[in-house]
Amino acid sequence: MLPEISFGIVGGGWRSEAYLRIAHELPERFSVSGIVVRDAAKGARVEREWGVRSYRTHEEMVASTAPDFVVLSVPWPVTPELIRWCAARDLPVLAETPPAPDNAALAALMADIPASARVQVAEQYPFQPHLAAAIAVANSGKLGVVSQVQLSVAHGYHGVAIIRKLLGLRCAPAVIEGFAFSTPLVNGPNRDGAPVEETIAQSYQTINSLRFGDQVAIFDFTGEQYFSWIRSQRILVRGERGEINNDVVRSLRDFRTPLREEFYRANAGENGNLEGYHLKGIQLGGDWVYTNPFAGARLNDDEIAIATCLEKMGAYAAGGPSFYSLAEGTYDHYLGNLINASAQQGIRVEAPVPEWMG
Repeated sequence: MLPEISFGIVGGGWRSEAYLRIAHELPERFSVSGIVVRDAAKGARVEREWGVRSYRTHEEMVASTAPDFVVLSVPWPVTPELIRWCAARDLPVLAETPPAPDNAALAALMADIPASARVQVAEQYPFQPHLAAAIAVANSGKLGVVSQVQLSVAHGYHGVAIIRKLLGLRCAPAVIEGFAFSTPLVNGPNRDGAPVEETIAQSYQTINSLRFGDQVAIFDFTGEQYFSWIRSQRILVRGERGEINNDVVRSLRDFRTPLREEFYRANAGENGNLEGYHLKGIQLGGDWVYTNPFAGARLNDDEIAIATCLEKMGAYAAGGPSFYSLAEGTYDHYLGNLINASAQQGIRVEAPVPEWMG
C-alpha cells in the first residue's frame, strides 16, 4: 500500500532533516518523493542516509516525482520566488520558513499571489503538545474571556502565532512597545550538540508588550532557550475565571470553589510499560486535552507538531480546509518584525491590520 501523503522537499538544511526523520518514522503515512539539494555531494549523502532521491533543481524534482505538495525549507529571501513559481503552476506549497524577509517583501508577495493559490505555512508551534493543550484550555471557556498572555517560548513570528491562538485572536490593530538587553550566560548545546568546554557569552533578550484593544500580551525571549539547559520556557494565560501558569491550571467551579489542576503528560514505555516509548497525550483533571495523532512513533514534541502540519497539509492539498494560511503566516511575521524593531530601538510602534488580512 502506498503512503497516504507524498511530498517533495526543496532545501537540504538542518530543518529539512526533521521532515526526513518524520517520513522515516511514519512510512505508512508519509513519503518523501524527492529532495532538492543544490550541492551534488551533499545530495549523494542524503540519498545514502535517507534513501530519498535528490535533485539539483525544483523544476526537475517536481516534473519527475509529481508530489502532492512541496515543502519549502530554504532561506527567507528565496522563499517568495519559489512560492510564486508554485502558485503559477497550481502546486500546493507548505512554506517552512517565513514567506519573506521583511515587511516590504511580505506586502509585495501578498499583492502578487492570487487568492486561488494553495499556500500554507508550516507554523508548528501551536501544534506542539503542551502548547496545543494550553490553547485548547484557553479556548474552552474554562478561564473565561482570556485578556492576558505572557509568553517566553519562541522568537518572533512563532511567538506571535502562539499568542494569537491563546488569545483566540485572528487579527487586530496592535500597539507594540519594547526594549532589548544582554546578560552573561554559560553556553549550552546548539544544533551541533553539547558544548565541549565552558564558555560564557552574552545572551540577547527582547521584552515587548503588545496591546490588541482590551487584550494584552507580554513577549519575552532569548534565543538560547531553544537549547539551553538553564533557560526554560514560561507561559501564563489569564482570564476572569482562571489562569494557566506553565503546567498548573487554576479555575473556579463556582465563585466560592477554586480548583487547582495540573497538565499530566501520559507517556507509554515508562516504569515497565511495554507499549514502546512515545507520548500518548496530555490530561487535565482526568480529561484528555491533547491526544497524540502519531502515538506509537518515536518523535519528539517538535517533530509531532511538524508531522501535524504535514498531515493537515495533505488534507488541504486534497481539497480540505486551510489550517495556517499564507496570510496568517505573513501577518505573524509582520508583527514579529515590528516586535524586533520596537525592542532594538526602544520605541512605540503602531501596527495596523495589513490589507491582506481582509
